[in-house]
Parts: sequence; structure tokens; C-alpha cells
Amino acid sequence: MKKLQAASLIAGLLASAAIFAADAPKTPLPMNAGQGFSKEGLKRIDAFFADEIANNRMPGAVLAVAKNGKLSIYKSYGYLDKANNKPMTNDAIFNLASMTKVMASVSALTIYEEGKMPLNAPISNWLPQFKDMKVGQVDAEGKLNLVPAKNPITIQDLMRHTSGLTYGGRGATPVHKLYPAGSAPAAMQYNAQEFVDKLAATPLLFEPGTVWDYGFGLDVLGIIQEKIVGQPLGTVMQERIWKKVGMPDTTFDLAEKNRPRLAQPLPIDPISGKPQKVDIHTKKVKFDCGGSCAYSTAGDYIRFGQMLLNGGSLDGKRVLGPQTVAFMASNHLNKDILNNVAITEPARVGYGFGLGVAVRMERGLSANNGNVGDFSWNGAYGTVFWADPKEQMVVVMMGVAPGDIRKIHREQLNSVIYGALEK
Repeated sequence: MKKLQAASLIAGLLASAAIFAADAPKTPLPMNAGQGFSKEGLKRIDAFFADEIANNRMPGAVLAVAKNGKLSIYKSYGYLDKANNKPMTNDAIFNLASMTKVMASVSALTIYEEGKMPLNAPISNWLPQFKDMKVGQVDAEGKLNLVPAKNPITIQDLMRHTSGLTYGGRGATPVHKLYPAGSAPAAMQYNAQEFVDKLAATPLLFEPGTVWDYGFGLDVLGIIQEKIVGQPLGTVMQERIWKKVGMPDTTFDLAEKNRPRLAQPLPIDPISGKPQKVDIHTKKVKFDCGGSCAYSTAGDYIRFGQMLLNGGSLDGKRVLGPQTVAFMASNHLNKDILNNVAITEPARVGYGFGLGVAVRMERGLSANNGNVGDFSWNGAYGTVFWADPKEQMVVVMMGVAPGDIRKIHREQLNSVIYGALEK
């Protein structure tokens, strides 16, 4: 009888364990908690987030760090919605802002690998409106003069930000004033056709292929992808990236059922003291803008970053060839191109630019720690991504900080992550 009772108890425990295991949340990558990091360093990382949240400098965040292909850190901090006292969760959803650009570059490179999008091809091959562009030049009296562009805008120009298509919100020149402020504002105002027509009718800030200047390149590239494939950009990315990598929560069209998981900013900007919001949280976009408009989770994006660090594949499914990834993460700014990457972000001194990502060329010039060959980009609403091949590390921080404090957080995060490494 006792043997039967013991057997029954063991069976019950095993059943319970099985149920628990089935119900346990799946981590986006295999877990090896803390690997590669010191205990003291991990405490400093936690303390950084705790201090920023306690001092009302960020509402909350999700941090995912992979080392050698396994998750060392996967944590949520603070609040999903501080105004409503909702705690942050690992599956929280964030608008990626410009971290969308990295994915739009990867999907474009899948088309490039098919021979359908040569990098030197003029974009007027698909968008004839851009065939005869003008460059805006301001004379000594402040008058705007238009001169014919000498070079066509190429696919490579779009991907490395040398097209001359600028963001209106990034300057005060007469040319800047003619452009929409940024990707998301443009996508909320125009449909794809209206957007293309608007840009094609607006003078370029610089001669194509001569100056790095942050702007609408990836939005135009997304529309070209749609024309080549014959599908919306979100569908292109779903079939070529998200489904293969395993990114179920990444989308341009956030489902209503998932909106309760959407992380919210602090009501008041901690630096300016002014009210702040993220307009795209409440306003519909009229096209899938490759420059800014996608949503994702830390778990989804760490898988995407790991795929790139692996040379284009994850879990046996290939997105890009390893040579294409290496090409993407190489500097594409030649000696004849003015490198303004550090003007966009001071910590980018010593960086060049590849295809959709900033690439570190020299160590020690930047205010950010890292190694030659690391590649990265961030989002204007507070998201951060970088991959460091030498350290075999991918870092993703999802946050909602649309004000300037996001730039401080990037540098702080960089310092506590590299400071915590054991080697």
C-alpha cells in the first residue's frame, strides 16, 4: 500500500512538473544566466535601471543580452505604464523607431541576393519620379537655388544614407524646411505614392553619394522592395525575416489585442519638464515605413540580432548568406564621402556606416566602449541595439524615452554592460 502511495505521489509530482514546464514562458534563446559577466557587474546593471526608474528618468525597460549564442541577461525593469502602475514584463511591445531600418536593410539584402536589386542601380529604375533630381543650394543672401544633380540616387545611397534625402526635423536650412520631420510623421501624413511624389519633388540636401546625412533612405528602399516583390513591406519582412527567425510579435500593424502590452513613456520629459507622448502609439500610419514604424519585443529583436551575429542564420534557418552579412557590416563610406555619422550622435566618433548599421572603425575615439567591427543602431523612442562580434555579444534594450535622455541612457547602458564583462 505504501509503495502504491509513494508511486502515486511521484507520478503526481512528475505530472505537476510537466504542467509547470509546459506553462513556463519560453525564452527567446537558450538561457545561461550571467555567463560572461561578473556578479558585481550584474548588480551594477540592475542598480543602473533601479536608480533611473526611482529618479523618474525612465519608466521601465526590458534588457536582453546574448553571449556566445545564449541569453546571459533577460530582465524587465520598472513600469510598462507608470501612470497606471502597470509593471514592465519581458513580453512588452515597443515601437522600434529607427531600429526598423536594420530590418528593412536585411529584407532588401535578401532581394539583392536574388540579383533583383543591384546596389549601384539608380532608384529611378523602380521610381521614375527620382530620375532628374535637383540639389538645393543656398547663396550668400539666403536664397535657395536648384541645380541638377550630377549623380543618380542608387540603392546603396539609400542604405548608407548618402542619398541627399534628409529629415526635415534634423536641420533649419531652407532645404530642411521643405521635408517632413521624420519617417513616422511622414507615414502618418502620406500614403506611399504621395510620399514618393513629395520627396521626388523636393530638392536634395546634398549631391548623391558625397555626404552621409540621416534621412528617408530606408523608407524609399521599403517602397522599392514592395514594387519588386509585389507585396507590402510588412509581408516581405514576415516571409523573409520574421517567420524564419521566429519573431511572432514583430509587425507594422499592432493588433488591438496586443495594445495592453505596449509600453508607454513617462507623461513628463525628465529633461525638458514638458509633456511627452509617442504619436505613433495612437495614430495610424498610411504605409509600412521602413525607416521607423515597426513594433517588436526585446525577445524578438535579440533573435534578429543573434541571426546577424551568426552570419545570417538562426536555428538552422538562413536569412542571409554570411558574406552578405559581412558586407552589410562593413564601412561603405569611401574617402570621397563626408562622414557625418558622429554629428547625428556624438558617441559615433570613430564609426563609419554600412548597409543600415553604424560600424566601428577605430576604438578609443568614441565615448562608447566596444571593439572594431561592432555594429549598431538605435531608435528615437529609446530602443538600443548593438552586436559585438569580438565579444560574441548582442545587446537589446527596449525602452520608451522619446526625449533627449535616451541619448544619455545609451551611453550609460554601454558603460555598465562592458564594465560587467569578465574578460
